[in-house]
Amino acid sequence: MKHKQATISIDGDGQTASVPSSHEMYGNRGKVGADLISRLRELQPDLKPAEGRVAEVVLRDPEFAVHASNATLARRAHVSEPTVTRFCRSLGCDGVRDFKLRLAQSLVVGAIYFHDRPKNGTGTAIPFRNKVFDDARNAIGLAEMQLDDKGILAAVDFIVNAKRVLVFGVGGGSTTLAQETQYRLFRYGISVTSYCDTYLMRMVVSTLGPEDAAIFVSATGRTVEMVDSASIARQYHARTIAITRSNTALANAVDVPLTMEIPESADVMKPTASRFAFLVVMDLLATAVGYRLGETAQETLRRVKFNLLNIRKGEVLEPLGD
Repeated sequence: MKHKQATISIDGDGQTASVPSSHEMYGNRGKVGADLISRLRELQPDLKPAEGRVAEVVLRDPEFAVHASNATLARRAHVSEPTVTRFCRSLGCDGVRDFKLRLAQSLVVGAIYFHDRPKNGTGTAIPFRNKVFDDARNAIGLAEMQLDDKGILAAVDFIVNAKRVLVFGVGGGSTTLAQETQYRLFRYGISVTSYCDTYLMRMVVSTLGPEDAAIFVSATGRTVEMVDSASIARQYHARTIAITRSNTALANAVDVPLTMEIPESADVMKPTASRFAFLVVMDLLATAVGYRLGETAQETLRRVKFNLLNIRKGEVLEPLGD
């Protein structure tokens, strides 16, 4: 796979250089100190006073530090140009140019992680309260508008007629969503298992056949291991379903894509709201499966509730084993 390079100006005279990706700069395995921002914050307390002022300027506005000339950076920090050079070498860089290249590479995650510091909720007010609830409601509303009922019904056909149902998710969010799908479906007596390890995923899909169904959960639809596993599953004629974003490699790799576009918030402190949309899709899919199975599903649900109430007191309409 080729890794794109970004070309930026790294000094005030308009000279440019290609900024290597993290893969190119540090290799597949990475190395200690690859994250220059983290390294800078770690060393800042031990820097000499003049170099510490350079550090403050860099951390306050990393983008400025990348594009400013050596002289401009020195003026803003109220130090000499040689001090800026010494500062760069204190971080293990070969010089100012090397420092800027590495700093630019550390900025690939975006400036939102450096600006607009979060404000704590204090007293009786939580300033971000409405934003959290609004984003959740918006995500669910968008899922309701975008979901294709024909796709849901086709996915239900795959699931209820499958000998095995396997659910796959990679990463923190998709892993928990895959597990949630397993928890929703096993209550109906369906043989379902979730996987999150990419190597095991590749091995398991190699055992699938026409009587099996595979569900792939991905918020981005770009995870290479997921796309490859979906392609392998289809190669062996398993029925494949994806809960993911529209117009993605994963959506194009399965038989039934259940897709939606949920915009993400610029607030990096707030968990993504798209998972609410994914959960609603799973609830809709699970409910449809339950109704399709009818009395068979109802009996397994009764057994689950009966054996739970046998070990603790509770009400019949409490959550079913949650």
